[in-house]
Amino acid sequence: MSDLPESRRAAVRRGSRARVVLWIVLALVLLLIFAVAWVGARGLLAKRHLEQSVALVSTLRSQITDGDTSAAQRTAKQLEDNASSARSLTGDPIWTVAQFTPFFGSNLRAVREVAVVVDDVATGAVRPVAGVIGDLDQDAFTPTDGRIDLQPLVDAQPSVARATKTLAMASDEADDIDTSATLSPVTSAVDQLRNALGTVTQQATTANKVVQLAPAMLGHDGDRDYVLLFQNNAELRAGGGIPGAVALLRVKDGAISLSNQAAGSSFGPYDEPVLPLSAATTSLYGDITGRYMQDVNLTPRFDVTGALAREMWKQKFGQQVDGVLAIDPVTLGYILRATGPVQLPTGDTLTSDNAAKLLLSDVYAKYPDPAVQDAFFASAASAVFEKVSSGGFDTKAFIAALTDGTKDGRLRLWSADEAEQKQITGTAVAGDLPTASAQTREFAVYLNDGTGSKMDYYLDKKVSVGSSVCRKDGRPTSVVEVTLKNTAPADAATSLPRYVTGGGDFGTEPGKIKTLVAVYAPKNGIYLGASQDGKGAALQTVKDGEHPVAQIQTLLAPGESTTFRVAFLGEAKFAKAGVQAESTPGVRQTKVEPLQFDCAEPVPVG
Repeated sequence: MSDLPESRRAAVRRGSRARVVLWIVLALVLLLIFAVAWVGARGLLAKRHLEQSVALVSTLRSQITDGDTSAAQRTAKQLEDNASSARSLTGDPIWTVAQFTPFFGSNLRAVREVAVVVDDVATGAVRPVAGVIGDLDQDAFTPTDGRIDLQPLVDAQPSVARATKTLAMASDEADDIDTSATLSPVTSAVDQLRNALGTVTQQATTANKVVQLAPAMLGHDGDRDYVLLFQNNAELRAGGGIPGAVALLRVKDGAISLSNQAAGSSFGPYDEPVLPLSAATTSLYGDITGRYMQDVNLTPRFDVTGALAREMWKQKFGQQVDGVLAIDPVTLGYILRATGPVQLPTGDTLTSDNAAKLLLSDVYAKYPDPAVQDAFFASAASAVFEKVSSGGFDTKAFIAALTDGTKDGRLRLWSADEAEQKQITGTAVAGDLPTASAQTREFAVYLNDGTGSKMDYYLDKKVSVGSSVCRKDGRPTSVVEVTLKNTAPADAATSLPRYVTGGGDFGTEPGKIKTLVAVYAPKNGIYLGASQDGKGAALQTVKDGEHPVAQIQTLLAPGESTTFRVAFLGEAKFAKAGVQAESTPGVRQTKVEPLQFDCAEPVPVG
């Protein structure tokens, strides 16, 4: 090469460098192709494992619901294996580097984060719960010799607490996944994960509270006494129905007994409220809320109801109880699905099909004496309770009955222990006022009987709610619509018992139904206006704490109906949240319907 001319040698050197560059480029191209193929292949495998994880979650939920704990434990192990594989497949160095490439990087990063979240849930939530699920099957809650074994619940407390914490963290991590530049399938997968985690986290939080609270409240750490209110939906109160019968529920290390039953009418009237009432409570419901046991739940705030009932029990019997529970005849009917029919001392047979009608309507025609009616209610509650405490029921159906009663707002619980009550607050049994969050804005419709009788057996109710952003400042307008109808027979004044119609004793003509309707909005809402049957409404507006309230009185003859509409302004930060409403549970459960309205005229006035 030394004999070659300098120009030739330079050309050779340039050719050598070009070949080196070519080989380097070729190697980089091959490496890129390999990396793309590697990431693609592992991505497909990870996708399959993640899809399998989703399917296994659904299977696991069904198995737990069905009480198949051994199958659930096997499924939990499969879920953990799939989640771990998905995390491993998206965690190698090539995938990590690829996350920083233009366009595809954001998608790979999101898939990786999904895999990490799913794996964290599998190891930090599913694994610990699966470890104790065998001890928490449905049969574990069946009383033996009148006693529930509380130790499995105590043993499960650390695992359930860990799972709840993991789910809450996973939910936050899922919310933080950046999908601003991801492809539609990836965005959809992240949204599904967020929705699933949001739902499961709420359920886990509730389950954790139950596991943490139940042993102590069922007497594991010492005997407990509770006042039990039997609420009669035929005479409505905001919190359910008039407390027609009251009893003492005694609990000792899982053994439950019912004693010392009394008529609600036997408490009071007291000269003054037994405890101080807020100005809003007095304004909306009167000081009778604190002077009669039958009126303690005129307020929808069950923490107020509980404290008042506890104090009245103390003044009558000299006993300081640990809390207050409330239940109604409709829930007893649900429970009878699990226990089967029960025989009453009167000879009547109480079944899931006839419980509401017999306890809320037929009893008044069959037993005209109010004292006999009170005894009938007490015997019915005792008969059902005795069958439950003896273990004579189908556990799965019993849990379903309590779930349905809670979902309907028919079961309420208040603890005199501040720490326990803090745990209860926010759950479905707490009887809290409506709240607002980024996910949901809640409203509530509370009904109080003004007839002084049992005519609410014939009161039908329909509730609708809707929302729209009608203002430039982004604050949402929400409208709640309530329709009430008196379904009593046309001749109710004469065909129904005097005890049912009231006989005009409290200023309402026999056969008519007088009702106080209070519509509550979340905190910081602003009342905008209201109408009744398309015309201006005469109503009371006040704030119960920070909750705006609009209350109206209706009077309906048999066959008559009326529609009340009220509009509220909400906070802009919650404008995208869904809206829902709860209402006082009556004899028949009603479903809240969506409502469409014109922003220009949300509450039309004729």
